Amino acid sequence: MHFKNHFMKIREITLFTNQLKEQLHFYKNTLGFRMIHESDKKFTFQAGFTKMTFEFSEQKHVYHYCFLIPSNQLLAAIKWLNPKLDIIKIEEERIIQNFEDWNADSIYFYDGAGNIAEFIVRHDLKNETKNESFDLSQVLCLNEIGMPTQNVKKINQELEEQLNSTFWKGDLERFGTNGNQEGLFLLLNNQIKKEWFPTHLNTEASPFYGIFEVENYLYTLQFKQAKMNIFDKKQIQ
Repeated sequence: MHFKNHFMKIREITLFTNQLKEQLHFYKNTLGFRMIHESDKKFTFQAGFTKMTFEFSEQKHVYHYCFLIPSNQLLAAIKWLNPKLDIIKIEEERIIQNFEDWNADSIYFYDGAGNIAEFIVRHDLKNETKNESFDLSQVLCLNEIGMPTQNVKKINQELEEQLNSTFWKGDLERFGTNGNQEGLFLLLNNQIKKEWFPTHLNTEASPFYGIFEVENYLYTLQFKQAKMNIFDKKQIQ
């Protein structure tokens, strides 16, 4: 039994795309993030405390990832997003998905390469802002990254043993989560759950790497060919 839920934060992450120009246009022009680095091979921007990079690859990859915003800003974020893109309709009628068990609400949209991005508010974090309108300065972090696998139990165990992060909610067969409300791996069995909610996009195990903070350590983690590896562990001074 785990009596302590170690916090996890996604400090840096790199995802891969065969549509780098479209992704750059989306993040720089459609949403308006300020670029930290930009080349014909990759680009990086700051999303709250997360540095997010898209790097060119020949192969197409499908991701699901999520940005955390203040818990009282979902309606303001919808108003801000509406002129920029089409928010994904859920069951053809609504745009907000309530997760009762998570005490959270989400909206979904496609990025420039057709991945599923999400804005989530987590009411347990009590991170309300006094701002009435929404802008990009209120994106707090990259909050979730999809980690499809054929064995949820195994990859969760590896994360617990090597990353020192803990199982959060869900189950170890079909769909579970590892981390906490500040940073989560979405662990799903892509033999059972074949599509990313609320779309028909395949839950393929697409590669990523990044720096993840757990307690007082920074871990460099790579997820490739549905396998996880930790390459470096540094204590935060």
